[in-house]
Amino acid sequence: MKKIAIFADVQNIYYTTRQAYGKQFNYRKLWQQISAQGDIVSATAYAIDRGDEKQRNFQDILRQIGFAIKLKPYIQRSDGSTKGDWDVGITIDVMEAAKDVDTVVLLSGDGDFDLLLKKIRDDYGVNAEVYGVPALTANSLIDAASVFHPIENELLL
Repeated sequence: MKKIAIFADVQNIYYTTRQAYGKQFNYRKLWQQISAQGDIVSATAYAIDRGDEKQRNFQDILRQIGFAIKLKPYIQRSDGSTKGDWDVGITIDVMEAAKDVDTVVLLSGDGDFDLLLKKIRDDYGVNAEVYGVPALTANSLIDAASVFHPIENELLL
């Protein structure tokens, strides 16, 4: 059975599905779709910790589905801008997992991950699948993926 690792860029998926559709992403439906293709050996959701109850409830739901949650503190700079980027953490975890799985599934539209996907495909021979909102996913990321899965109505709440 195919071994699969899932990596969810929660902030990216939240904001892109909200912007494009005004809806939320259905992580449970995603889990059902992916688990039908093989054995999910790891699943990690990367999020920003704002410390509010609604967010904690959402994280609990992700844990119940099967995701491990990695949190970074929400940082607001003196100029009003915010920081909460998981790109390096996701990259490190994907590189580690790619040694032991057949497929890496990335939920993100962030073009910064294109080099990562090319690297794991070339060096480890893994499939690199991407789930993203078509209009808000970088073309370079779509091109770097083995398979691009557009997030559309069937994956929305």
